[in-house]
Amino acid sequence: MKQRLGILTSGGDCPGLNAVIRAFVRRASADEMSVLGIKNGWRGLVENDVEPLTRSSISGILPRGGTILGTSRFNPLEDPDSLTRLKQTWNKYDLGAVVAVGGEGTLSAALELWQEHDLRIVGVPKTIDNDLCGTDKTFGFDTAVSIVVEAIDRLHSTAEAHHRVMVVEVMGRHTGWIAAYGGIAGGADVILVPEHPFRISNVCELLERRRTQGRLFSIIVVAEDAKPSPDEDFLDEATRAEIYQHDCLGGIGMFLAREIEKRVGVETRVTNLGYVQRGGTPTASDRVLATRFGIKAYEMIVAAEWGRMAALRGTQIISIPLEEAVIDIKRLDEEIYRVAQVFAG
Repeated sequence: MKQRLGILTSGGDCPGLNAVIRAFVRRASADEMSVLGIKNGWRGLVENDVEPLTRSSISGILPRGGTILGTSRFNPLEDPDSLTRLKQTWNKYDLGAVVAVGGEGTLSAALELWQEHDLRIVGVPKTIDNDLCGTDKTFGFDTAVSIVVEAIDRLHSTAEAHHRVMVVEVMGRHTGWIAAYGGIAGGADVILVPEHPFRISNVCELLERRRTQGRLFSIIVVAEDAKPSPDEDFLDEATRAEIYQHDCLGGIGMFLAREIEKRVGVETRVTNLGYVQRGGTPTASDRVLATRFGIKAYEMIVAAEWGRMAALRGTQIISIPLEEAVIDIKRLDEEIYRVAQVFAG
């Protein structure tokens, strides 16, 4: 008897989600397996908000950003009633397994649902931040970096024409992957990341040195969770509380620009790329990676590899325990940070 399988996308939206859905449905349909799309993350299972997915319904979605299933940050484990309703929906449709596509929060919930409630779940890693352990790369990251690089390329001409310092604030949550890769590829003069607290005096000295050398403009890329050194903090407690909220990071770029303008006396402008980094069509690299993850998720179900996640290791897509993915966040590789430092100034 053929099983009915489910797939959901949860957490922040991300370029490549539709490619995963498409690949999973195409592979399952080849074995005449039916697939149920679960709407808006875990909430869809709780609220019985589902729809059948067929080769016809997923036609043309490969280049689309976002997710045709919708998403949310809803956690079904936060109250007993939600968990009960989730199980009722699961049993109603006699789901043989569910693929959960998401980041740390989504996959942590998936792990608990498997370990504590025996629900057959496999995971697919998704985040533009590239901060999930166990996988060399997550889809969405390459697209986000490409958007950052394009923005920096465009800002270079304005910065040079007006002899300004341009501060570009980028996403990344608590890691500096996007800032480092985007800054290196975009030719930024300063790259500030959460893994290494920065000294504002050093930043200003570098900018002044560039100006004395005739380089009258500069590009600074700062990750949203980058922090000044504790012994040289130009942010008061109220400002820090405003900027470094766990669920709503952002704003360091504006305060950094104000301090630079005050200390160096050079016109400084801020561009906060914000959610533009999450949207739009995925790059070719992200489409291919997401497609490979979708196919691997189906193969893991066939092999009954519950409580595990598809992961990229080297050039291979493998299966790893979900515990490896959510045990911690993956910090910026120190070798990449050293490369960024080589081009400072």
